[in-house]
Amino acid sequence: MKLVFATHNQNKFKEVQLLLPSHIELLSLTDIGCDEEIPETADTIEGNARLKAEHVRVYYNMNCFADDTGLEVKSLFGEPGVYSARYAGENATSEENMDKLLKNLEFKVNRSASFKTAIALAMDHHEVLFLGVCDGVITEKRSGDKGFGYDPIFLPNDGKVTFAEMSMLEKSTIGHRGKAMRQLIHYLTV
Repeated sequence: MKLVFATHNQNKFKEVQLLLPSHIELLSLTDIGCDEEIPETADTIEGNARLKAEHVRVYYNMNCFADDTGLEVKSLFGEPGVYSARYAGENATSEENMDKLLKNLEFKVNRSASFKTAIALAMDHHEVLFLGVCDGVITEKRSGDKGFGYDPIFLPNDGKVTFAEMSMLEKSTIGHRGKAMRQLIHYLTV
């Protein structure tokens, strides 16, 4: 089975590929020649995942799944949420996004947060949505050099280390993307 994962992000691609059964051939947007920027104009992460998956199904006529992930911080009323990748500006780096988040949390006592991943599967003219959530806290400083995005400042509940201090396998076992992916895999293999 060939399945497109609607991403150009090689870190995400590797993390997801690690979880998929070997009988599923995973292709990226680059692999199918999709170089255009797929608009993420929805106001929810579920909506953005749907937009990306549907774009590939409609314009490339291939079965596809897409994810969107947001970090929601309780004391910031859900920020950065759907704007997680561009929290500090349209072309912001992960470092700039983390800097802004840490600054906004500077005088907050409650640092609890949730990572949420929505995966939309557009397959054979229907769509299914899967959701994975990982609760934790935002640390006061960065720790670790693995992972990407907000991983160096996210400590999962009951965890001793940040996502950036975990291996890909450890992170996918307890993390939001891994939870959503296991639901997708179960759906594809049942």
